[in-house]
Amino acid sequence: MEEIIREELKALRSMVLTWKESYLRWASPAGESEFVVREFLEEIESYVYPYLRRLYECQYLSAAEVNEFMEFCYYQVGDLRDALRETGAEQLHGGG
Repeated sequence: MEEIIREELKALRSMVLTWKESYLRWASPAGESEFVVREFLEEIESYVYPYLRRLYECQYLSAAEVNEFMEFCYYQVGDLRDALRETGAEQLHGGG
């Protein structure tokens, strides 16, 4: 993989993490935040995946590299879901 592509993926990874933090702050204090998780996933599927697909089509990334990056993205979606559940449970039990 070329260095410029490594830098692109690093920037993209940082962007996904920034989105996740933003969505975490956007969550409802009532704990009804599944829509936040869906919005985050939709953003990834609307912006990140097509970009990765294009990098693959131009032979800058292998299929394995695309899959690895998407696994990172889906892990972040799950992590956001878990964090929102924890926040909702803490608030429900008076811990937040």
